[in-house]
Amino acid sequence: MSDLVRILNVFCLLSLLAVGGGSAVLPEMERETVADHKWVTGEQFATIYSLGQMAPGPNMSMVALIGWQAAGTAGLLVALVAFYLPSSFLTYGASYVWDHFRGNPWRTAVQAGMAPVTIGLMLAGVHAVGKTAWINPEHSLRFNTTATLIGLAVTGILFAKRINPALLMLIGGAVGWFLLRGN
Repeated sequence: MSDLVRILNVFCLLSLLAVGGGSAVLPEMERETVADHKWVTGEQFATIYSLGQMAPGPNMSMVALIGWQAAGTAGLLVALVAFYLPSSFLTYGASYVWDHFRGNPWRTAVQAGMAPVTIGLMLAGVHAVGKTAWINPEHSLRFNTTATLIGLAVTGILFAKRINPALLMLIGGAVGWFLLRGN
């Protein structure tokens, strides 16, 4: 099977599984792109994810960079179309059904039930990206203490102050670069 067909299969499936947003499929995306197909390394995945968070537009445009890394420009285009088109059709169909049943009590129950599922999927995504970014590959599974402290500091600042996360990412990246470049 060609790389383009594999990219199409992987990102179409991820698109349909992305209930609650793209962050919900980060663990599966990491497994598929890093462990199974080896299109990117774990470090590249974490870097691509960070760039996707900072870039304007949808944060899951990161799939384009993964597709490009896997199969060049054609891979980039296939990954983008495969990730956005199926979920767009699914969303359109679901919104039609949702509007059709306006006023039914089950709608409130479904919304209340999906909130914890979405939060759990987002936490799984944080864990998947976090373990890749914070574990020092040269020392097996020993945590990179400096990166962990930077991550905790940024998280603490976000909870305490109302600061643009992109600014904190830039500052955290600069601090990390200065402190970790010799490691």
